[in-house]
Amino acid sequence: MSHFAIVAPPLYSHAVALHALALEMAQRGHRVTFLTGNVASLAEQETERVAFYPLPASVQQAQRNVQQQSNGNLLRLIAAMSSLTDVLCQQLPAILQRLAVDALIVDEMEPAGSLVAEALGLPFISIACALPVNREPGLPLPVMPFHYAEDKRALRRFQVSERIYDALMYPHGQTILRHAQRFGLPERRRLDECLSPLAQISQSVPALDFPRRALPNCFHYVGALRYQPPPQVERSPRSTPRIFASLGTLQGHRLRLFQKIARACASVGAEVTIAHCDGLTPAQADSLYACGATEVVSFVDQPRYVAEANLVITHGGLNTVLDALAAATPVLAVPLSFDQPAVAARLVYNGLGRRVSRFARQQTLADEIAQLLGDETLHQRLATARQQLNDAGGTPRAATLIEQAIAGSESVS
Repeated sequence: MSHFAIVAPPLYSHAVALHALALEMAQRGHRVTFLTGNVASLAEQETERVAFYPLPASVQQAQRNVQQQSNGNLLRLIAAMSSLTDVLCQQLPAILQRLAVDALIVDEMEPAGSLVAEALGLPFISIACALPVNREPGLPLPVMPFHYAEDKRALRRFQVSERIYDALMYPHGQTILRHAQRFGLPERRRLDECLSPLAQISQSVPALDFPRRALPNCFHYVGALRYQPPPQVERSPRSTPRIFASLGTLQGHRLRLFQKIARACASVGAEVTIAHCDGLTPAQADSLYACGATEVVSFVDQPRYVAEANLVITHGGLNTVLDALAAATPVLAVPLSFDQPAVAARLVYNGLGRRVSRFARQQTLADEIAQLLGDETLHQRLATARQQLNDAGGTPRAATLIEQAIAGSESVS
């Protein structure tokens, strides 16, 4: 059996997905050690085979800086990401040698894991907890809000936005380049240039992507990384629609947006449960009842609530959207940051939901909710997407792909 280290950014949603994968690997007899922060609640679940390594103070501080900038200025966030990659590239070699790991499981959003693995001659697997970073001519980057199109104007827009993105990411690219040179590796500057040649595993499925024509043979859609299967809930007919609303773990502080959502749901005669993920004070949470909310909570059993709902209103985080597709529940996306605008664009393209600006008026939001609740044509497309998720294999298939890649140290197609 092998000892794996997991390297990932300090983002809770990524850690949850990777923790599910770690538990699956442990069940198969492997050992897994997390080298990431912001997993305090997960660390409480430490077992004999799933451990959380105490990181040096410099790494912890760099991870806190990324967390603090996740809702702030984009340039400061990029600077924080660059600093984290820098300190990880300095600290990881000694840590990995001390742990005597056999291979790495690396989140695509943190290139330090792949750089250090390659420098040490260790096999590594890339995991896309968000939209995959693989680039392809004719497609917008997975952080851009653009819809799929093939006309010249759209293609030009994709190209220009890619150049702008790379310019913004220049500090991070220089950090990647500097450490690649220091380790004696071929030059690289971008996240997609740091992907594993053995296996690239995505939480997504084709039903939640734009048409792909140039993915490598080692790329695999496996669907949601969950340790428990999605709940099998029969959505019983009801006269009053039920809506579940969440803006994720990083955006739960947006009181005014929650108030607008509550009023919009009430105006169309729907019940709404709002999960703010500890982002609101008790007084702020209570204020949502006056706006029409039926239930306001910090955290819930999200897969079950999503499965019982007639509609999910979300920021467009991939984990929440995958929960909705697993339950064949339509989605109204209100994208806020990161890859959320891109997830929303893919939802709309595949006919699985709609998107609305966070700046939209209450009436506009209510109109979108009413349209989705009354759209019977959605159900077949949602059923197809759910079947694709079920067939993709999820966490067990991801674990099998990792085992195959490590066993042969060659690309798994």
